[in-house]
Amino acid sequence: MTSDGELLDDVLRLAAAGGSELDLAPDPTAAKPRYPTASLVLIGMDQAQASMRARLPRRPRVVLVGRTGYVDDPWQMAEMLGAEHVATLPSAEPWLVDRFSERLTGRDDAVVVAVVGGRGGAGASVLAGGLAVTAKRAGLRTLLVDGDPLGGGLDLVLGWEDIDGVRWPELGDAEGRIDAAALVDALPSRGGLVVLSWDRGTLFSLPVQAMAAAMDAARRACDFVVVDLPRRFDDAAVLALQSACRVYLVVPAELRATAAATRVAAAARVHCPDLALIVRGPTPGRLRAKDVADSLQLPLVGTLRPESALCRGLERGEAPASTGRGPLATLCHRLLADVMAAAEKRAA
Repeated sequence: MTSDGELLDDVLRLAAAGGSELDLAPDPTAAKPRYPTASLVLIGMDQAQASMRARLPRRPRVVLVGRTGYVDDPWQMAEMLGAEHVATLPSAEPWLVDRFSERLTGRDDAVVVAVVGGRGGAGASVLAGGLAVTAKRAGLRTLLVDGDPLGGGLDLVLGWEDIDGVRWPELGDAEGRIDAAALVDALPSRGGLVVLSWDRGTLFSLPVQAMAAAMDAARRACDFVVVDLPRRFDDAAVLALQSACRVYLVVPAELRATAAATRVAAAARVHCPDLALIVRGPTPGRLRAKDVADSLQLPLVGTLRPESALCRGLERGEAPASTGRGPLATLCHRLLADVMAAAEKRAA
């Protein structure tokens, strides 16, 4: 989407080098009919302001493209647009050629879901771990991404804290394209499950460029990606939300938790419209799951009752849902089947 003739010439040249054909739209009005279903969308920086005014729907695989110096802060503009990447020419030309090549090879097709708690201690990290373990048991190459720097590390949830591999602090300076296979090989892993987690060292803010590079590599190397997110969305968390096809909001069946989750849901919905609710027991005030769903105006996709064996297993370093039995494993199996079926339907 551009009306800049010089930019169009550059992008056409790069698309030809990658073996792809482009449909040109000079502005958002012309782009609207094709925007939701295109395999890849490039928005020229000359059309960024017009695209924001047009309120184009949020979707994955959007790239903001332009020349160096066109805008002062292209990443801020990309965030407002819902773009996952910024391609600044000429330095990003090789990266764009690779993106066009991927359209032919069928890569970059992992299903991405996000999990967030309605309040602190809601159990979102345990659900995220259970989903990842369930996907691995189903034969999917799975990446579990820890997007919460204050969560203590998802490797602890899996009992993997002693497994060697790269953690976020070592990827903090990453940007652009990461070799997908090399990243997966460098991360802590067992079987078909790979984890990108925090360590217990010095806290730092995760650059959005690092999250973008990691998510890009994950979609090319894996079948299924689960991102565990904090309740306060920083730039990196926003990018992960925009990459997800569905967000699971975990809310304890409590009045205050429901009130807190209202704000979390409102913030998440801006970046991913497909929100689904999971209500976790016990219910000290006899608040029903349906009442929570009605209050939040979200579809209820599952409930979780207390599971003492799960709590004991986590303390012993056992990964959630690793036995394939119990309420969490049953729920994760159903959620995985639903989201994969929806992905297949979209692809068809």
